[in-house]
Amino acid sequence: MTPSLPLHVADRWLLRACLWLPLAGLLLFFGLPMLAIAWRSLVQDGASGGIGLGNYAALWDTPGVWRALGNSLLLGGATTVVTLLLAFVVAFGIERTCMPGRHFTAIGMSLPVLAPSLVLGLGLIFLLGRNGVVGKAFGVRPEIYGFWGLLIADVLYALPQAVLILRTALRHGDARQYDAAEVLGATPWRQFVDITLPGVRYGVLSAGFVVFTLTITDFGNAVVIGGNFQVLATEIYNQVSGQMKFGMGAVIGIVLLVPAALSVAIEHLAAQRQAGLGAESAQPPVPKPRPARDGAFFAASLLIVGAIYAVVLTVVVASFIRLWPYRLDLTLKHYDIQIAGGYAPLWTSILVSLIAAVVGTLLLFLLAFGVQRLPGRTANAARLLSALPVAVPGLVLGLAYVFTFNSAAMPWGLLYGSAVLLAMCNYYHHHTQGFVSMMTGMRTVPVALEDATTVLGGGVGRVLADVYWPALRTTLMAIAVFLFMRSMVTLSAVIFLITPSLTLSAVTVMRLDEAGFTSQAAAFSTCIMAVVGAMALLLHLLTRRSVPAAH
Repeated sequence: MTPSLPLHVADRWLLRACLWLPLAGLLLFFGLPMLAIAWRSLVQDGASGGIGLGNYAALWDTPGVWRALGNSLLLGGATTVVTLLLAFVVAFGIERTCMPGRHFTAIGMSLPVLAPSLVLGLGLIFLLGRNGVVGKAFGVRPEIYGFWGLLIADVLYALPQAVLILRTALRHGDARQYDAAEVLGATPWRQFVDITLPGVRYGVLSAGFVVFTLTITDFGNAVVIGGNFQVLATEIYNQVSGQMKFGMGAVIGIVLLVPAALSVAIEHLAAQRQAGLGAESAQPPVPKPRPARDGAFFAASLLIVGAIYAVVLTVVVASFIRLWPYRLDLTLKHYDIQIAGGYAPLWTSILVSLIAAVVGTLLLFLLAFGVQRLPGRTANAARLLSALPVAVPGLVLGLAYVFTFNSAAMPWGLLYGSAVLLAMCNYYHHHTQGFVSMMTGMRTVPVALEDATTVLGGGVGRVLADVYWPALRTTLMAIAVFLFMRSMVTLSAVIFLITPSLTLSAVTVMRLDEAGFTSQAAAFSTCIMAVVGAMALLLHLLTRRSVPAAH
């Protein structure tokens, strides 16, 4: 019989496993695909298949790519400006006024998160399209396809994230500064200009680059409502799926990666500066009722959030209408989906999302614990690698997976065409956000409780099970639900990875819309929103019950 290892040796190997296992996953499912797409961009398309910079040189002879780049930058800049203005109004109204309906506004801001981005494009088509309800009511035929439709859809898509960042920035204010300004006779406008705006400048900068990144990398709205207004995301899709030019697709992916990565880097610096502005002893401002100001912000916020409610709820309502907008009697026939695999993609999406949530949360838990307990070069490398996925657009990551895993010569090629690979792609697409949340949660674990467990003879396994797991229960649930929700609605990262026998719900919505079955696309979108909304509600109920238990 083999003697058991001494406890300290077993603990040492367990700690190493906590760090090395997630790090190996990062290298296989993120690092290797990024190297693969860089290498594939050097492999020329065609019979020659030579290695060189031919694909990059061919960009100069491909005016469509430069036009798409210009369109992406124009759309990103316009969306960023409009979104920041609207988001600041909503965030300021919620945090710094006594306007009514703040809860109603906050709920409305969460609606775009519950659905694939293309649902907003669908809702705009139902409202403002050639056969939309607005055109029928006023006898006009608005042209929603193209730049203006994309601008509206992308603003509604990016608005919730911008509002969340700006609300956080506004909470960092200090009431004592406003009290001192009031004693000195400063008017409310002067206080806003001299105190509020400087205090949130990095938050505004951070929100701006987040919005810009979301816009230039979004694929769903562009493919549904973009029309002839080509952007880089649709250009990659056309090069790969339409013309089978994988080398050119890789090059365009790298072109898209550059502004996205630069934007994320600047956003990270801005977020750090914003976090450093708030003093530990700061007292958050408590708004005082001012009927004129509160009424104005309420009206403005109602118009903004009302647009989100209108677009999203129109998709839900249209799924029950026999022939929108001409025959408005209710029916369930659009939910009888026989094409595109019926409801199989929905169940596949739920399975893939559950795998991403469970495996992803476990790997993040182990990685964050390993990084914290084993500082050094390996931990620093893991931190750096964990910060990179957020800068990679979903289309680029999905295409990189094709180059990496669609290979019979490599052992990991067995994963291609499986639900596991789709789950890993979705998880590593959102890995950075989960890692940051897990590290934040790790800092809340009581050090004294960990020390007491160690003194009483508890090893690493006991510390994980009895200290970290209970203390991080709410964080773990939140991260698992986040990964599940994002996996359910992700389109761009998986569009290149689906197969005829394995497709996902967000892709099915796109296929139904492309085939002209817009009402069935609305019905399928409603099913997705119902599943994601149920998970969000479950998280709310579980965390609300766990808070009193923690006390």
